[in-house]
Amino acid sequence: MAEYTRTQILDEAKKLADMLSNTKEIDRFKQVEAKINDNKKVQQLISRIKSLQKQAVNFQAYGKTEALKKVETEIDRLQEEIDEIPVVQEFKEIQVVVNDVLQLVSGTIAREVTNQVIESTGGDVLAGETGSKVKNGSACGH
Repeated sequence: MAEYTRTQILDEAKKLADMLSNTKEIDRFKQVEAKINDNKKVQQLISRIKSLQKQAVNFQAYGKTEALKKVETEIDRLQEEIDEIPVVQEFKEIQVVVNDVLQLVSGTIAREVTNQVIESTGGDVLAGETGSKVKNGSACGH
């Protein structure tokens, strides 16, 4: 059984990250993000929201609840307006796809490490128990 250093593992993780960053999903993400950044309407709405958020912080700090409610309502309205823009919807969809890919990779790594620990200790993968647990369990009469 080969033993690896943390540095070797991190180097492999960087290679995996490089592979992931060159997938069609990430390429699509970059394209859609560029469209968002080039979209004047989206950028204007984002700027307006940021400005209103600063106002909201000030209104909250000074206890101006009526003004705060109005600003928060306007922020919500602008956010809905942004969400209705097709390129924003496309961006949110590709974000979900990219997150799913990353979750799949991290979940696979975690599952494989767990399974290999179980197998290497003579455990039961289906039961999810390491060899020491299986041995201790049988010694106790379980």
